[in-house]
Amino acid sequence: MGALETVLLASGILFGVTLAFATLLGVAKEKLRVEEDPRIALVNDALPAANCGGCGFAGCADFAKAVVEQRAECTGCPVGGSATAEKIAQILGIEVVRTYPYRPVIHCRAKRSDKLGIVPYEGVASCVEANVVGVTQGCVYGCLGYGDCVRACAYDAMRMEGDLPVIDYDKCTGCGACVRACPRNIIEQIPFKQERMLVIACANKEPVKCVKAVCKVGCIGCGLCQRLFADLFRVENNLAYLNYENYTGENDEGNENLQKVLQKCPADVMVYFGKPKPQYAEQLAREEAGLPV
Repeated sequence: MGALETVLLASGILFGVTLAFATLLGVAKEKLRVEEDPRIALVNDALPAANCGGCGFAGCADFAKAVVEQRAECTGCPVGGSATAEKIAQILGIEVVRTYPYRPVIHCRAKRSDKLGIVPYEGVASCVEANVVGVTQGCVYGCLGYGDCVRACAYDAMRMEGDLPVIDYDKCTGCGACVRACPRNIIEQIPFKQERMLVIACANKEPVKCVKAVCKVGCIGCGLCQRLFADLFRVENNLAYLNYENYTGENDEGNENLQKVLQKCPADVMVYFGKPKPQYAEQLAREEAGLPV
C-alpha cells in the first residue's frame, strides 16, 4: 500500500469516527433534552433586568426559573415591586396578594456631634475595616460613617451628608446592596406602604446608662411608646421596635396615639424616611433650612 493510499485510509477512518460521534451526540441530545417551561422566558422578560441579587438569586434569569418552579414567590423582586409581581401573576395564572415596595432605612441618626467617646482613627476609610478595629467610637451599634453603603449602591441613590448616609428614594430600587454592605446591620428594608414611613433611628440594645455614655440621641428603652401604643410599638432588649405589619403610615397626623408617642419620646429617636406628603414638603424644607414655618 502506497503512502497516498495510507493517508486516504486514515482520513476515511477519522471521518467515519467523527461522523459516528456526531451522530451519537445528536441522538443523546434529543434523548436527554429537558424541555424548558416557556413561562420562564416570559417571566424573565417581565423582570426589570437589574440582576441586582435583591431577590436572593444570582440574577433575573435564576429568579424567573425559581418562580415558575414554585421555589420563589412572584412578589420576590424588590426592584420591580407590585407592578412586576402582577405581571408575573398574570403569566402564571395565579392571584397575587397586594405587596409594597421594600426600601432601605437607617437605624441611626447620630451625627458626629451626637457621638460620645470618639477615638481618632487613621486606618482605611471603610466601615468594614473600622468595624474590625472596633474602637473608633463609643457606640458599637451606630453608623461608622465611611460610606460603604454609598459605594455599594449601583443606582447613585445614596450619598454622605457629614457622617451619615442619605437615601434618594427617587433613584432607589430597593435592591438591598446597601443592606448587605453595612457591617453593623443598621440598614433595613421595610415595606413602604406610603412614600414617607416612620422609623426607629437607633439600634443600640444596651441599658440606658451605657446608651447615654456613648450617644446623645440613642433610644433609652424606656417603654413609653409601648405603653402608649402597644399595637405599633414594642421594646425588646432595651430597644424600641415598630410593627410594620400594623403600621400603614396613612394617617399619622390624625392618629392621636401615635402623635402622643412622637411628642413624648424622651430620646426623640423616631424619624421619617422617604418623601414627605406634598402638603408638608414646603414646611419640612423650611424647617431643614432653619427658617420660620
